[in-house]
Amino acid sequence: MRKGAISAVVTILVVVGIYLAPATGPQAGSSDTFRQLKLFGDVFERVRSEYVEEVTDEKLIETAINGMLTSLDPHSGYLDAKRYRDMQVQTKGEFGGLGIEVTMENGLVKVVSPIDDTPAHRAGIQAGDIITHIDSEPVLGLSLSEAVEKMRGPVDTLIALTLRREGNDEPLDVSMARAVITISPVRYRVEKDIGYLRVTAFNEQTETKVKEGIEDIRAELGPSLKGFVIDLRNNPGGLLEQAIAVSDAFLDRGEIVSTRGRRTDSIQRFNARRGDLAEGLPLVVLINGGSASASEIVAGALQDHHRAIVMGTQSFGKGSVQTIMPLPGHGAIRLTTARYYTPAGTSIQAKGIVPDIEVRQSRIEVIEDANGRREADLRGRLENEQGAEGASGANSDSFANGADPAESEDYQLARALDLLRGIAMFGAQTVQ
Repeated sequence: MRKGAISAVVTILVVVGIYLAPATGPQAGSSDTFRQLKLFGDVFERVRSEYVEEVTDEKLIETAINGMLTSLDPHSGYLDAKRYRDMQVQTKGEFGGLGIEVTMENGLVKVVSPIDDTPAHRAGIQAGDIITHIDSEPVLGLSLSEAVEKMRGPVDTLIALTLRREGNDEPLDVSMARAVITISPVRYRVEKDIGYLRVTAFNEQTETKVKEGIEDIRAELGPSLKGFVIDLRNNPGGLLEQAIAVSDAFLDRGEIVSTRGRRTDSIQRFNARRGDLAEGLPLVVLINGGSASASEIVAGALQDHHRAIVMGTQSFGKGSVQTIMPLPGHGAIRLTTARYYTPAGTSIQAKGIVPDIEVRQSRIEVIEDANGRREADLRGRLENEQGAEGASGANSDSFANGADPAESEDYQLARALDLLRGIAMFGAQTVQ
């Protein structure tokens, strides 16, 4: 019986190996491979027969496959049938959970970014937070997929997370209710004379929503439109083709991104087609440490082509491409198959996009003038012959949303709006 089980396991693994990776290179048919497979079969049978509790063959095989994949890098893994269905739903823009994009770091779960208007975002979870416990159970020892599975659950059920946050000596306990997460990948509005596009994810709807936002903003502002802010902060990424399409919307020509892997057919270059939907208006792209993957492709393409000024803080640095490979009747594997490179040939893997202008998120407070006296307070002063406003006619309505930046909650956005208005003003003066 034992010999039969071992033989069956080895046969299955050989067949799976042939199915996933056709024999190529010097390792194909190597006797070392069969010796290693026999070792796996011996361990499998030992665990199967002697482990303290009975474990199904299916679970052993699935966890072995997942262990093989997750040991390669944090982004490869095995998706059972349920998780594969969940992933397909997620890329369409709706799924259940807390609303955070996570990765694995030193055996713990690290938040890449919270998704806007989700339970995690409302609970104050931030990019860079380390999740150490889920419902008082330690995360250490769990795989990323197991941790994610624990965070998911029926809608409206409560979950408690314990977090470590840089700058905080004490752990933070956060409670929230699970919800159906509906991602609206693009939100847009008018900031006086600037178009603001907030891109939160790259799913199947992103390109369409970006184009819709540009059209609506242009229709509202007309010739007074001075430029666009593309906000990619805390955008964890998503579909490669959507990142390419969004970049293409603002570029007339040139390479957007290239991918290179081991296989010759993995070397691809994606180029822009004619047609800049912003019609040459200046762009500012906002990024931060929560901007990853597809959002870095967009920022890198627009930066390398000098089409946009990138502002904010250094991005996450995920410069790899994952391919979903379905396994009929079993789910799929998510395998890292290539690295991607910006148009200048730069890999941002573990480095990130460095902004052209670094602006850290800050709070502003109004400091009263220490002197407290002005010309207007002096006895016997000369009156201004042009009236109370003075020669310039300037007013205090030049800041974002007509408010003093000290009243703005988003310092980075306020600086982006100021920069665009400065560029527009300088351009108008140059033309004159």
